[in-house]
Amino acid sequence: MTVLIQGGTVVNADRTFRADVLCQDGTIAAVGEGLEVPQGATVVDAGGQYVMPGGIDPHTHMQLPFMGTVASEDFYTGTAAGLAGGTTMIIDFVIPSPQTSILSAYQQWREWAEKSVADYSFHVAITWWDDTVHADMGTLVNEYGVNSFKHFMAYKNAIMADDEILVNSFSRARELGAIVTVHAENGELVFRLQQAMIDKGVNGPEGHPLSRPPEVEGEAANRAIRIAEVLNVPLYVVHNSCRQSLEAITRARNEGQRVFGEVLAGHLLVDDSVYQHPDFEVAAAHVMSPPFRSKEHQVALWQGLQSGNLQTTATDHCCFCADQKAMGKDDFRQIPNGTGGVENRLEVLWHHGVSTGKLTMNEFVRVTSTNTAQIFNIYPRKGSIAVGSDADIVVWDPAATKTISAKTHHQNVDYNIFEGMTVTGCASHTLSQGKVVYKDGELDVERGAGRYIDRPAFASFYDALNIKAQRAEPVAVAR
Repeated sequence: MTVLIQGGTVVNADRTFRADVLCQDGTIAAVGEGLEVPQGATVVDAGGQYVMPGGIDPHTHMQLPFMGTVASEDFYTGTAAGLAGGTTMIIDFVIPSPQTSILSAYQQWREWAEKSVADYSFHVAITWWDDTVHADMGTLVNEYGVNSFKHFMAYKNAIMADDEILVNSFSRARELGAIVTVHAENGELVFRLQQAMIDKGVNGPEGHPLSRPPEVEGEAANRAIRIAEVLNVPLYVVHNSCRQSLEAITRARNEGQRVFGEVLAGHLLVDDSVYQHPDFEVAAAHVMSPPFRSKEHQVALWQGLQSGNLQTTATDHCCFCADQKAMGKDDFRQIPNGTGGVENRLEVLWHHGVSTGKLTMNEFVRVTSTNTAQIFNIYPRKGSIAVGSDADIVVWDPAATKTISAKTHHQNVDYNIFEGMTVTGCASHTLSQGKVVYKDGELDVERGAGRYIDRPAFASFYDALNIKAQRAEPVAVAR
Protein backbone atom coordinates (compact mmCIF):
# COMPACT_ATOMS: atom_id res chain seq x y z
CA MET A 1 0.00 0.00 0.00
CA THR A 2 1.16 3.53 -0.81
CA VAL A 3 -0.09 6.49 1.23
CA LEU A 4 0.87 10.15 0.82
CA ILE A 5 0.20 12.39 3.81
CA GLN A 6 0.02 15.80 2.20
CA GLY A 7 0.16 19.38 3.42
CA GLY A 8 0.84 18.79 7.12
CA THR A 9 3.46 19.92 9.60
CA VAL A 10 5.79 17.18 10.79
CA VAL A 11 6.50 17.22 14.53
CA ASN A 12 9.42 15.10 15.71
CA ALA A 13 11.10 15.13 19.10
CA ASP A 14 13.89 17.37 17.79
CA ARG A 15 12.21 19.72 15.29
CA THR A 16 9.05 20.87 13.54
CA PHE A 17 8.84 21.46 9.79
CA ARG A 18 6.41 21.53 6.87
CA ALA A 19 6.58 18.36 4.78
CA ASP A 20 4.65 15.67 2.98
CA VAL A 21 5.25 12.09 4.09
CA LEU A 22 5.24 9.19 1.64
CA CYS A 23 4.62 5.70 3.03
CA GLN A 24 5.33 2.61 0.96
CA ASP A 25 5.44 -1.06 1.94
CA GLY A 26 5.05 -0.27 5.62
CA THR A 27 7.89 2.22 5.97
CA ILE A 28 8.45 5.91 5.35
CA ALA A 29 9.91 6.30 1.87
CA ALA A 30 10.21 10.08 1.59
CA VAL A 31 9.77 13.22 3.69
CA GLY A 32 9.77 16.59 1.96
CA GLU A 33 7.74 19.44 0.56
CA GLY A 34 5.79 19.08 -2.66
CA LEU A 35 6.11 15.31 -3.05
CA GLU A 36 4.40 13.96 -6.15
CA VAL A 37 1.41 11.70 -5.72
CA PRO A 38 2.37 8.19 -6.88
CA GLN A 39 -0.09 6.44 -9.15
CA GLY A 40 -2.72 4.62 -7.14
CA ALA A 41 -1.67 6.18 -3.84
CA THR A 42 -4.13 7.00 -1.08
CA VAL A 43 -3.86 10.70 -0.20
CA VAL A 44 -4.43 11.91 3.34
CA ASP A 45 -5.07 15.65 3.53
CA ALA A 46 -3.19 16.88 6.60
CA GLY A 47 -3.67 20.60 5.94
CA GLY A 48 -3.76 22.51 9.22
CA GLN A 49 -2.75 19.37 11.13
CA TYR A 50 0.38 17.86 12.66
CA VAL A 51 2.04 14.66 11.49
CA MET A 52 3.70 12.86 14.38
CA PRO A 53 5.20 9.46 15.23
CA GLY A 54 2.53 7.13 16.53
CA GLY A 55 2.35 6.87 20.28
CA ILE A 56 4.14 4.03 22.05
CA ASP A 57 2.59 2.95 25.35
CA PRO A 58 5.38 1.25 27.33
CA HIS A 59 3.09 -0.11 30.03
CA THR A 60 -0.05 -2.13 29.30
CA HIS A 61 -1.60 -5.36 30.58
CA MET A 62 -3.88 -6.88 27.96
CA GLN A 63 -5.69 -10.12 28.82
CA LEU A 64 -3.85 -10.29 32.16
CA PRO A 65 -4.77 -13.09 34.59
CA PHE A 66 -4.77 -11.27 37.91
CA MET A 67 -6.39 -11.52 41.35
CA GLY A 68 -8.65 -14.41 40.40
CA THR A 69 -9.95 -12.98 37.14
CA VAL A 70 -8.71 -11.90 33.70
CA ALA A 71 -8.52 -8.34 32.39
CA SER A 72 -11.48 -7.55 30.13
CA GLU A 73 -9.30 -6.00 27.43
CA ASP A 74 -7.55 -8.50 25.16
CA PHE A 75 -4.82 -7.85 22.62
CA TYR A 76 -7.32 -7.35 19.79
CA THR A 77 -9.61 -4.84 21.47
CA GLY A 78 -6.79 -3.13 23.34
CA THR A 79 -4.53 -2.47 20.37
CA ALA A 80 -7.54 -1.37 18.31
CA ALA A 81 -8.51 1.14 21.01
CA GLY A 82 -4.94 2.39 21.04
CA LEU A 83 -5.02 3.01 17.30
CA ALA A 84 -8.23 5.05 17.70
CA GLY A 85 -6.28 7.39 19.97
CA GLY A 86 -3.05 7.51 17.96
CA THR A 87 -1.06 4.83 19.83
CA THR A 88 0.51 2.47 17.29
CA MET A 89 2.55 0.21 19.57
CA ILE A 90 2.35 -1.21 23.07
CA ILE A 91 4.91 -2.90 25.29
CA ASP A 92 2.99 -5.35 27.43
CA PHE A 93 4.13 -7.59 30.30
CA VAL A 94 4.68 -11.31 30.58
CA ILE A 95 4.00 -12.11 34.25
CA PRO A 96 4.78 -15.73 35.19
CA SER A 97 3.37 -17.15 38.39
CA PRO A 98 6.13 -18.12 40.85
CA GLN A 99 7.74 -21.45 39.92
CA THR A 100 6.42 -21.13 36.35
CA SER A 101 9.00 -21.11 33.56
CA ILE A 102 9.48 -17.56 32.35
CA LEU A 103 10.13 -18.92 28.86
CA SER A 104 6.87 -20.88 28.73
CA ALA A 105 5.02 -17.85 30.11
CA TYR A 106 6.54 -15.73 27.34
CA GLN A 107 5.31 -18.24 24.76
CA GLN A 108 1.82 -18.11 26.27
CA TRP A 109 1.69 -14.32 26.04
CA ARG A 110 2.98 -14.46 22.47
CA GLU A 111 0.09 -16.78 21.62
CA TRP A 112 -2.45 -14.46 23.24
CA ALA A 113 -1.01 -11.49 21.36
CA GLU A 114 -1.33 -13.06 17.91
CA LYS A 115 -4.72 -11.32 17.59
CA SER A 116 -3.15 -7.83 17.94
CA VAL A 117 -4.00 -5.28 15.26
CA ALA A 118 -0.97 -3.08 16.03
CA ASP A 119 2.69 -3.78 16.80
CA TYR A 120 3.66 -4.96 20.25
CA SER A 121 6.56 -6.16 22.38
CA PHE A 122 7.04 -7.55 25.88
CA HIS A 123 8.80 -6.88 29.14
CA VAL A 124 9.18 -10.13 31.12
CA ALA A 125 8.62 -10.16 34.88
CA ILE A 126 10.94 -12.01 37.22
CA THR A 127 8.74 -13.32 40.03
CA TRP A 128 10.99 -16.09 41.40
CA TRP A 129 14.57 -17.30 41.06
CA ASP A 130 16.59 -20.41 40.36
CA ASP A 131 19.11 -21.54 37.77
CA THR A 132 16.43 -22.06 35.12
CA VAL A 133 15.36 -18.42 35.41
CA HIS A 134 18.99 -17.38 34.99
CA ALA A 135 19.28 -19.47 31.83
CA ASP A 136 15.89 -18.46 30.40
CA MET A 137 16.72 -14.77 30.76
CA GLY A 138 19.65 -15.39 28.43
CA THR A 139 17.43 -17.18 25.93
CA LEU A 140 14.88 -14.38 25.97
CA VAL A 141 17.53 -11.72 25.34
CA ASN A 142 19.57 -13.60 22.78
CA GLU A 143 16.85 -15.39 20.83
CA TYR A 144 13.55 -13.56 21.39
CA GLY A 145 14.35 -9.86 21.37
CA VAL A 146 13.52 -9.14 25.02
CA ASN A 147 15.73 -6.46 26.54
CA SER A 148 13.81 -5.51 29.70
CA PHE A 149 12.83 -7.40 32.84
CA LYS A 150 10.15 -6.30 35.31
CA HIS A 151 10.17 -6.69 39.10
CA PHE A 152 7.15 -6.22 41.34
CA MET A 153 8.30 -4.99 44.73
CA ALA A 154 4.68 -5.30 45.96
CA TYR A 155 2.02 -8.07 46.07
CA LYS A 156 3.40 -10.12 48.96
CA ASN A 157 2.62 -13.84 48.84
CA ALA A 158 2.02 -13.57 45.10
CA ILE A 159 4.45 -12.10 42.57
CA MET A 160 6.60 -9.90 44.83
CA ALA A 161 10.33 -9.88 44.16
CA ASP A 162 12.32 -9.61 47.38
CA ASP A 163 15.84 -8.18 47.60
CA GLU A 164 17.45 -11.54 46.86
CA ILE A 165 15.51 -11.83 43.60
CA LEU A 166 16.28 -8.21 42.73
CA VAL A 167 20.03 -8.71 43.21
CA ASN A 168 20.10 -11.96 41.25
CA SER A 169 17.98 -10.65 38.39
CA PHE A 170 19.65 -7.23 38.20
CA SER A 171 23.05 -8.93 38.06
CA ARG A 172 21.94 -11.28 35.28
CA ALA A 173 20.41 -8.42 33.29
CA ARG A 174 23.70 -6.57 33.60
CA GLU A 175 25.51 -9.57 32.10
CA LEU A 176 23.05 -9.77 29.22
CA GLY A 177 22.89 -6.08 28.34
CA ALA A 178 19.25 -5.69 29.42
CA ILE A 179 17.52 -2.93 31.36
CA VAL A 180 15.61 -3.65 34.58
CA THR A 181 12.28 -2.13 35.54
CA VAL A 182 10.49 -2.02 38.88
CA HIS A 183 7.02 -1.52 40.28
CA ALA A 184 8.18 0.38 43.35
CA GLU A 185 6.08 -0.20 46.46
CA ASN A 186 7.30 -1.76 49.69
CA GLY A 187 5.27 -4.97 49.68
CA GLU A 188 5.77 -5.76 53.36
CA LEU A 189 4.53 -2.34 54.43
CA VAL A 190 1.54 -2.53 52.09
CA PHE A 191 0.64 -5.97 53.46
CA ARG A 192 0.75 -4.73 57.06
CA LEU A 193 -1.10 -1.47 56.32
CA GLN A 194 -3.84 -3.32 54.47
CA GLN A 195 -4.43 -5.51 57.51
CA ALA A 196 -4.40 -2.44 59.74
CA MET A 197 -7.16 -0.86 57.64
CA ILE A 198 -9.27 -4.02 57.84
CA ASP A 199 -8.72 -4.21 61.61
CA LYS A 200 -10.06 -0.65 61.87
CA GLY A 201 -13.15 -1.55 59.89
CA VAL A 202 -12.05 0.33 56.77
CA ASN A 203 -12.89 -2.20 54.08
CA GLY A 204 -14.17 -0.01 51.23
CA PRO A 205 -12.16 1.47 48.32
CA GLU A 206 -11.08 4.37 50.55
CA GLY A 207 -8.81 1.90 52.35
CA HIS A 208 -6.79 1.29 49.19
CA PRO A 209 -4.83 4.59 49.12
CA LEU A 210 -4.54 4.60 52.91
CA SER A 211 -2.72 1.26 52.76
CA ARG A 212 -0.35 2.46 50.04
CA PRO A 213 0.85 5.93 51.13
CA PRO A 214 3.49 7.78 49.08
CA GLU A 215 6.22 6.80 51.54
CA VAL A 216 5.99 3.10 50.64
CA GLU A 217 6.54 4.01 47.01
CA GLY A 218 9.40 6.38 47.75
CA GLU A 219 11.20 3.80 49.90
CA ALA A 220 10.96 1.09 47.27
CA ALA A 221 12.05 3.39 44.46
CA ASN A 222 15.10 4.48 46.43
CA ARG A 223 15.96 0.87 47.36
CA ALA A 224 15.75 -0.31 43.75
CA ILE A 225 17.83 2.67 42.63
CA ARG A 226 20.59 1.93 45.15
CA ILE A 227 20.67 -1.77 44.29
CA ALA A 228 20.95 -0.83 40.61
CA GLU A 229 23.70 1.65 41.49
CA VAL A 230 25.80 -0.98 43.26
CA LEU A 231 25.32 -3.47 40.43
CA ASN A 232 25.87 -0.83 37.74
CA VAL A 233 22.72 -1.61 35.75
CA PRO A 234 20.32 0.91 34.18
CA LEU A 235 16.91 1.11 35.85
CA TYR A 236 13.45 2.15 34.65
CA VAL A 237 10.89 2.95 37.37
CA VAL A 238 7.34 2.46 36.15
CA HIS A 239 4.18 4.45 37.03
CA ASN A 240 5.66 7.01 39.42
CA SER A 241 2.69 8.47 41.26
CA CYS A 242 4.21 10.69 43.94
CA ARG A 243 6.78 13.28 44.86
CA GLN A 244 8.79 10.81 46.94
CA SER A 245 9.64 8.44 44.09
CA LEU A 246 10.31 11.37 41.76
CA GLU A 247 12.73 12.83 44.29
CA ALA A 248 14.59 9.50 44.48
CA ILE A 249 14.90 9.39 40.68
CA THR A 250 15.96 13.03 40.45
CA ARG A 251 18.62 12.59 43.13
CA ALA A 252 20.07 9.55 41.36
CA ARG A 253 20.08 11.25 37.97
CA ASN A 254 21.81 14.26 39.45
CA GLU A 255 24.50 11.87 40.68
CA GLY A 256 24.98 10.56 37.16
CA GLN A 257 23.12 7.28 37.55
CA ARG A 258 21.22 5.80 34.59
CA VAL A 259 17.68 5.90 35.96
CA PHE A 260 14.55 6.53 33.91
CA GLY A 261 11.07 7.37 35.15
CA GLU A 262 7.60 6.78 33.74
CA VAL A 263 4.40 8.60 34.68
CA LEU A 264 0.84 7.60 33.85
CA ALA A 265 -1.60 10.01 32.24
CA GLY A 266 -4.03 9.12 35.01
CA HIS A 267 -1.61 10.04 37.79
CA LEU A 268 -1.10 13.43 36.16
CA LEU A 269 -4.82 14.22 35.99
CA VAL A 270 -6.87 12.21 38.51
CA ASP A 271 -6.63 12.81 42.26
CA ASP A 272 -7.41 10.65 45.27
CA SER A 273 -10.83 12.19 45.93
CA VAL A 274 -12.22 9.49 43.62
CA TYR A 275 -11.87 6.95 46.41
CA GLN A 276 -14.35 8.88 48.56
CA HIS A 277 -17.14 8.62 45.99
CA PRO A 278 -20.31 7.26 47.64
CA ASP A 279 -20.95 4.89 44.72
CA PHE A 280 -18.83 1.76 45.24
CA GLU A 281 -18.63 1.10 41.48
CA VAL A 282 -17.14 4.54 40.80
CA ALA A 283 -14.64 4.36 43.64
CA ALA A 284 -13.66 0.76 42.85
CA ALA A 285 -13.19 1.57 39.16
CA HIS A 286 -10.25 3.75 40.19
CA VAL A 287 -8.50 1.15 42.35
CA MET A 288 -5.04 0.65 40.90
CA SER A 289 -1.53 0.45 42.32
CA PRO A 290 0.03 2.80 43.06
CA PRO A 291 -3.22 4.65 43.75
CA PHE A 292 -4.18 8.11 42.60
CA ARG A 293 -2.65 10.75 44.86
CA SER A 294 -3.52 14.19 46.20
CA LYS A 295 -3.17 17.20 43.92
CA GLU A 296 0.24 18.22 45.31
CA HIS A 297 1.73 15.09 43.78
CA GLN A 298 0.21 15.90 40.39
CA VAL A 299 1.98 19.26 40.45
CA ALA A 300 5.28 17.53 41.22
CA LEU A 301 4.78 14.92 38.46
CA TRP A 302 4.12 17.57 35.82
CA GLN A 303 7.30 19.31 36.96
CA GLY A 304 9.17 16.01 36.68
CA LEU A 305 7.94 15.60 33.12
CA GLN A 306 8.82 19.17 32.21
CA SER A 307 12.30 18.94 33.74
CA GLY A 308 13.12 15.67 31.99
CA ASN A 309 13.49 13.67 35.20
CA LEU A 310 10.46 11.67 34.05
CA GLN A 311 10.98 10.65 30.45
CA THR A 312 7.94 8.62 29.38
CA THR A 313 4.17 8.56 29.72
CA ALA A 314 2.09 5.39 29.85
CA THR A 315 -1.30 4.12 31.00
CA ASP A 316 -0.81 0.83 32.88
CA HIS A 317 -3.89 -0.12 30.86
CA CYS A 318 -5.38 -3.05 32.79
CA CYS A 319 -9.16 -3.14 32.61
CA PHE A 320 -11.67 -4.83 34.89
CA CYS A 321 -15.41 -4.26 34.56
CA ALA A 322 -17.82 -3.46 37.38
CA ASP A 323 -18.77 -7.09 38.00
CA GLN A 324 -15.08 -7.98 38.37
CA LYS A 325 -14.38 -5.03 40.68
CA ALA A 326 -17.35 -6.20 42.79
CA MET A 327 -15.20 -9.13 43.94
CA GLY A 328 -13.90 -6.69 46.57
CA LYS A 329 -17.27 -5.31 47.67
CA ASP A 330 -16.60 -6.22 51.29
CA ASP A 331 -12.80 -6.11 51.25
CA PHE A 332 -10.85 -3.57 49.20
CA ARG A 333 -7.90 -5.99 49.08
CA GLN A 334 -9.95 -8.19 46.72
CA ILE A 335 -10.74 -5.45 44.19
CA PRO A 336 -8.78 -6.27 41.02
CA ASN A 337 -6.20 -3.52 40.56
CA GLY A 338 -6.30 -1.69 37.25
CA THR A 339 -7.74 1.08 35.11
CA GLY A 340 -7.84 1.95 31.40
CA GLY A 341 -6.50 4.74 29.23
CA VAL A 342 -4.66 3.45 26.14
CA GLU A 343 -7.17 5.19 23.85
CA ASN A 344 -7.07 8.57 25.57
CA ARG A 345 -3.45 9.06 26.67
CA LEU A 346 -2.43 11.28 23.76
CA GLU A 347 -5.63 13.33 23.88
CA VAL A 348 -5.49 14.19 27.56
CA LEU A 349 -1.74 14.90 27.49
CA TRP A 350 -2.14 17.22 24.50
CA HIS A 351 -5.06 19.05 26.08
CA HIS A 352 -3.57 19.40 29.56
CA GLY A 353 0.07 19.53 28.48
CA VAL A 354 0.55 21.21 25.11
CA SER A 355 -2.56 23.40 25.17
CA THR A 356 -1.66 24.75 28.63
CA GLY A 357 1.98 25.40 27.78
CA LYS A 358 3.33 22.75 30.14
CA LEU A 359 4.78 20.86 27.16
CA THR A 360 5.90 21.93 23.72
CA MET A 361 4.74 19.87 20.76
CA ASN A 362 8.24 18.41 20.45
CA GLU A 363 8.27 17.49 24.13
CA PHE A 364 4.86 15.86 23.66
CA VAL A 365 6.31 13.63 20.93
CA ARG A 366 9.30 12.93 23.11
CA VAL A 367 7.31 11.73 26.14
CA THR A 368 4.61 9.85 24.20
CA SER A 369 6.82 8.07 21.66
CA THR A 370 10.47 8.89 21.04
CA ASN A 371 11.89 8.50 24.53
CA THR A 372 10.27 5.09 24.89
CA ALA A 373 11.71 4.01 21.52
CA GLN A 374 15.17 5.15 22.58
CA ILE A 375 15.11 3.73 26.12
CA PHE A 376 13.94 0.32 24.89
CA ASN A 377 16.21 0.28 21.83
CA ILE A 378 13.78 0.42 18.90
CA TYR A 379 14.70 3.92 17.69
CA PRO A 380 14.68 5.11 14.92
CA ARG A 381 12.55 2.24 13.65
CA LYS A 382 9.87 3.63 15.96
CA GLY A 383 9.41 7.10 17.40
CA SER A 384 10.43 9.20 14.39
CA ILE A 385 9.06 10.57 11.15
CA ALA A 386 12.11 9.80 9.03
CA VAL A 387 13.00 7.90 5.89
CA GLY A 388 13.36 4.21 6.73
CA SER A 389 11.30 4.37 9.93
CA ASP A 390 8.16 2.29 10.28
CA ALA A 391 5.13 4.13 8.92
CA ASP A 392 3.40 4.24 12.31
CA ILE A 393 1.99 7.74 12.17
CA VAL A 394 -0.72 9.85 13.76
CA VAL A 395 -2.22 12.85 11.93
CA TRP A 396 -3.26 15.18 14.71
CA ASP A 397 -6.02 17.74 14.44
CA PRO A 398 -5.32 20.41 17.08
CA ALA A 399 -8.80 21.91 16.66
CA ALA A 400 -10.83 18.73 17.01
CA THR A 401 -12.90 18.48 20.19
CA LYS A 402 -14.46 15.48 21.91
CA THR A 403 -15.90 14.54 25.27
CA ILE A 404 -14.45 11.31 26.61
CA SER A 405 -17.01 8.73 27.69
CA ALA A 406 -17.28 5.00 28.28
CA LYS A 407 -20.38 5.09 26.06
CA THR A 408 -18.32 6.04 23.00
CA HIS A 409 -14.79 4.77 23.61
CA HIS A 410 -13.39 1.67 21.91
CA GLN A 411 -11.88 0.21 25.09
CA ASN A 412 -13.52 -3.00 26.29
CA VAL A 413 -14.43 -1.77 29.75
CA ASP A 414 -17.55 -0.17 31.23
CA TYR A 415 -15.98 2.94 32.72
CA ASN A 416 -13.41 5.57 31.80
CA ILE A 417 -11.21 7.33 34.36
CA PHE A 418 -11.43 10.48 32.21
CA GLU A 419 -15.24 10.27 31.97
CA GLY A 420 -16.81 13.60 30.96
CA MET A 421 -13.50 15.32 30.21
CA THR A 422 -13.71 17.51 27.10
CA VAL A 423 -10.43 17.66 25.20
CA THR A 424 -9.26 19.69 22.24
CA GLY A 425 -6.73 17.94 20.01
CA CYS A 426 -7.35 14.43 18.66
CA ALA A 427 -6.18 11.98 16.02
CA SER A 428 -7.93 12.43 12.69
CA HIS A 429 -5.99 9.56 11.07
CA THR A 430 -3.76 6.80 12.38
CA LEU A 431 -1.45 4.76 10.17
CA SER A 432 -0.04 1.41 11.25
CA GLN A 433 2.61 -0.18 9.01
CA GLY A 434 1.70 2.40 6.37
CA LYS A 435 -2.01 1.52 6.29
CA VAL A 436 -4.75 3.96 7.32
CA VAL A 437 -6.39 2.07 10.19
CA TYR A 438 -8.33 4.93 11.79
CA LYS A 439 -10.01 7.79 9.96
CA ASP A 440 -12.42 10.39 11.27
CA GLY A 441 -13.79 8.21 14.05
CA GLU A 442 -13.86 4.90 12.20
CA LEU A 443 -11.52 1.96 12.69
CA ASP A 444 -10.43 -0.28 9.82
CA VAL A 445 -8.25 -2.93 11.43
CA GLU A 446 -7.22 -6.48 10.62
CA ARG A 447 -7.11 -9.09 13.35
CA GLY A 448 -3.54 -10.39 13.65
CA ALA A 449 -1.93 -7.60 11.61
CA GLY A 450 0.19 -6.52 14.58
CA ARG A 451 3.81 -7.67 14.61
CA TYR A 452 6.02 -8.69 17.49
CA ILE A 453 8.90 -6.21 17.62
CA ASP A 454 12.32 -7.47 18.66
CA ARG A 455 14.23 -5.16 20.99
CA PRO A 456 17.98 -5.90 20.88
CA ALA A 457 20.22 -5.86 23.93
CA PHE A 458 22.22 -2.74 24.74
CA ALA A 459 25.70 -3.90 23.77
CA SER A 460 27.18 -0.47 23.02
CA PHE A 461 25.70 1.08 26.16
CA TYR A 462 27.05 -1.66 28.36
CA ASP A 463 30.45 -1.41 26.69
CA ALA A 464 30.47 2.22 27.79
CA LEU A 465 29.53 1.22 31.35
CA ASN A 466 32.37 -1.32 31.38
CA ILE A 467 34.84 1.35 30.33
CA LYS A 468 33.54 3.64 33.06
CA ALA A 469 33.85 0.89 35.68
CA GLN A 470 37.37 -0.03 34.59
CA ARG A 471 38.53 3.57 34.84
CA ALA A 472 36.96 4.17 38.22
CA GLU A 473 38.52 3.46 41.58
CA PRO A 474 37.08 0.27 43.15
CA VAL A 475 35.01 2.20 45.69
CA ALA A 476 33.70 4.56 43.03
CA VAL A 477 31.78 1.95 41.06
CA ALA A 478 29.10 1.83 43.75
CA ARG A 479 29.52 5.52 44.43
